Amino acid sequence: MRKSPSVSPTAARVSRRSLLAGGGATLSAAAIGLLAGAPSLLGARAARASDPSADARILNTALAAEHEAVAAYQVGAESGLLAKDALDLAVQFQGHHKEHAELLARTVRALGGAPADPRSEYAFPVDQLQSQTDVLRFAAGLEKGAVSAYLGAVPLFGNRDLAKAAASILGDEAMHWSVLRYILGENPVPVAFVS
Repeated sequence: MRKSPSVSPTAARVSRRSLLAGGGATLSAAAIGLLAGAPSLLGARAARASDPSADARILNTALAAEHEAVAAYQVGAESGLLAKDALDLAVQFQGHHKEHAELLARTVRALGGAPADPRSEYAFPVDQLQSQTDVLRFAAGLEKGAVSAYLGAVPLFGNRDLAKAAASILGDEAMHWSVLRYILGENPVPVAFVS
C-alpha cells in the first residue's frame, strides 16, 4: 500500500488551471463511468492520433493532477473537520480520482510513455482549513479548476477518442463541483456556461 504524500502547511494552493498553462492539460473524474473496465482510454480509432507522444504528455499532466486531487481529498478526510456525510462524499470523490489515475497511467503506458508518479509533498493551504466549510470550499475550488483544465484539454488531443474521454471527465468534474456548491448552500449551477 502506498504511503500518503505529506503536505506542506504553509504553501499556497496549486491550481490545476496553472498546469494547463504549463503545457499540459488536466483530466480528472467521469470517464470511469463511461469507460469502466476499459484497459485504457484508447479506442478503435487510436491509430489516427497525429502525435501519440503529445497526447501522452497531456495525459501525464492530467495524471499528475489526479495524484494531487487524491492527496487533497486525503487532507480533507484526515482533517477531522468533516461530518460523516461530507466525509463519505469526500472519500467517494477521492475514489473517482484514484480510478482516473489508474486509467490514465494505463493509457500513458499504452501510448509508450512513463506515467507520472505522485509527488512526495503537495502545497495545500492546510493552515486555512479551520472548518468543514473551509475544506469543502477548498475541494470545490480544485474541482472548478479541473473543469476549466478539461475544457482547455479537449481540443488539444490528436486522438479524438482521448478528446471524447476528456469531455466525459469534464462532465464528472462539473458534477463534483456542483454537488460541493450545493452542500455549501450555494447555487449548484450558477452560470449557463463554464470557463
